[in-house]
Amino acid sequence: MRTEFIDTLIIGGGQAGLAMSHMLSQRGCPNIVVERHRIAERWRTERWEGLRFQFPNWSIQLPDFPFAHSDPNAFATSDEIVKYLTAYATFIRTSVRCGVNVQSLRRRDSSIGFVAETSEGRIEATNVVVATGPYQRPIIPTLLSNNSTVFQMHANHYRRPGQLPSGAVLVIGSGASGVQIAEELLRAGRQVYLSVGRHRRMPRRYRGRDLIWWLSALRLDQTPVEKRGPDRSLPLITGAYGGHTLDFRQLAAQGVRLLGHLRAAQDDWLDFVPDLAASLAHGDAAYAGFLDLVDAHVERNRLNVPHEPSARANSPDPGDLIEPLQALNLRAAGIGSVIWATGYGFDLRWIDVPVLDARGQPLHRHGITNVPGMYFIGLQWLSKMISSFLSGVGDDARQLADHIAGRRNRVAA
Repeated sequence: MRTEFIDTLIIGGGQAGLAMSHMLSQRGCPNIVVERHRIAERWRTERWEGLRFQFPNWSIQLPDFPFAHSDPNAFATSDEIVKYLTAYATFIRTSVRCGVNVQSLRRRDSSIGFVAETSEGRIEATNVVVATGPYQRPIIPTLLSNNSTVFQMHANHYRRPGQLPSGAVLVIGSGASGVQIAEELLRAGRQVYLSVGRHRRMPRRYRGRDLIWWLSALRLDQTPVEKRGPDRSLPLITGAYGGHTLDFRQLAAQGVRLLGHLRAAQDDWLDFVPDLAASLAHGDAAYAGFLDLVDAHVERNRLNVPHEPSARANSPDPGDLIEPLQALNLRAAGIGSVIWATGYGFDLRWIDVPVLDARGQPLHRHGITNVPGMYFIGLQWLSKMISSFLSGVGDDARQLADHIAGRRNRVAA
C-alpha cells in the first residue's frame, strides 16, 4: 500500500475533529481528518429516536458556524445535529476521509513524527490529534452474563420502546441516558425499574433561564480542570418533551420503581445495595447548592429575574425510599428486558505511543501530551468544564492549533 505524508493527522470526524481541522487550516497548517465510519457516526447510530440534544438551540455553536434554528429555546433532534455537523464539514472545506480505520499508531523509528497504519494505507504525520472522544467501549457488567432468559442491551443500542420484548424493563444506571430512557419507557406504558446510583441533579430551568445560561452567567462552564471538584458524577439534564427537570421522586410517583446499586445476581434473583436514600440525598444536595449559587449571583448583581420558590419544593418520598427493595426476582416481576446504562470506557489499544496510563486512559495537560506532536481533543474536562460541550470544543481547538502552529514554525526555523 502507498505511504502518504501530512503535517497533521486528525483521527475522528466528530465535532472535535472538525473544529480542530478548521482551526489548523486557518493557521495555514495542512491537515486531514480520517473517520472510520461517517461524520457524526455516534449521533447516527448510537442514539435513541426520542433523544433530544441536552443544550438549547441558542447555545449550539461551532467555530464560525452558528446553528440554524426556528426556535432558540427548543432542543435539537439527533438528525438535526447530524445535519449540522455534516454542513459544518462542508463549510470548513476540510479533507475528511470516511471509511478509513486507523489500525495502529506509533512513533517514527528515526525521526520526529508518527506512523499510522490504516485500512487505506500508511500515513506518516508530524503531528497527530486523537479526536475519537471518550465514548468508545460500552461497559456492561458481567453480573447477568449467564442469564439467557432476559433480553439485555447496552443503552447505546436502544432505539425505541417497541424494540424491546414485552414485559417490564429494568434500567441499570441513573446517568442522563438511563433516566431519560426510563422516562421514555414509562411514557410508553411500560413498568420500569430503575437502579439509581450517585448523581448530580440539576434544574433544566430556574428563575426564567435555562441551566446552560446560568452556567455561563456564573462562569462555571469556564472552570479549569485544575479546580474540578472530587465529585465526578455527571449532571442529570434532558431536552426531551420540551426540556424539564429530572426528578426521581416524580418518576416514582408516576410508577417507576426505584432501586439502589445492583450488587449481585444469582439466576433470576438480583441483590441491590440499600443506598437509594444516600444517592437521592447527594443529588438533592447538588440541586439545592446550584440554586443557592444562582440566588446569590442574582442578589449580588441585582438581576431582574423572577423568584421561583416552587423550585425548592420536594415531592414526597416514595415507598421505595422508605422501605428499600433489596431483592428482586426478574421472572416474578415480569421483567423481560434489562438495559445497561452503565457508561463507556476508552478503547485506545491501537495507540502504541507512551501517552496512556495503566488503565488505558489519555495522559495529557489540556490536550497536550509529553510526546512532542501528540494531542487529544474532545474529552470531558480536557481543559475546563465546557471542553466536551459542542459550544466549547472550539476553545480547545484554538489552543491546540496555536501550539501546533508554533511547533511547526520552530521546526521550520
